[in-house]
Amino acid sequence: MKCPFCGDPNTQVTDTRENEDGDVVRRRRRCVNCDKRFTTYERIDLKMPHIIKRNGLRTEYAHDKLAGSMKLALRKRPVTLEALEAAIDRIEARLLAMGEQEVPSEKLGELVMRELKKLDKVAYIRFASVYRNFADVDEFADVIREVKARPRRARKDEGPASPSENDLFGS
Repeated sequence: MKCPFCGDPNTQVTDTRENEDGDVVRRRRRCVNCDKRFTTYERIDLKMPHIIKRNGLRTEYAHDKLAGSMKLALRKRPVTLEALEAAIDRIEARLLAMGEQEVPSEKLGELVMRELKKLDKVAYIRFASVYRNFADVDEFADVIREVKARPRRARKDEGPASPSENDLFGS
């Protein structure tokens, strides 16, 4: 693995962990040349469906684009990178489970909104305002009422997020 800081190809793996589902391997690495540390993720490379945009154009699914839009919604919110990656993994698993070669962008947007609603309600509202193209303040108020009306029940396997300072977006 080439170092993203100095480009040297000699790096050492200092820690390896699998996620709960065992389908993603997280590796902490150290560059032998500059001694900087970085994280890599290994996941199975499966054929993701193409995305059909609202204007009818078809585009390849882009993991980085999905992660970027979710990070933007989560900017300066107390959500760890691990929680975000887990949400993205769930979205991608659902896309694959559909077994379709093409998926409408609206379906992908709904999957993203579902995951953001679980992660952080403010991020959910941010994303919904752009995704649903809110025309006025009343539409914001409707979504806020919707979020307040249905409080999220904590699952047994879910504990309160206790992100470290380095894991928060926008820190």
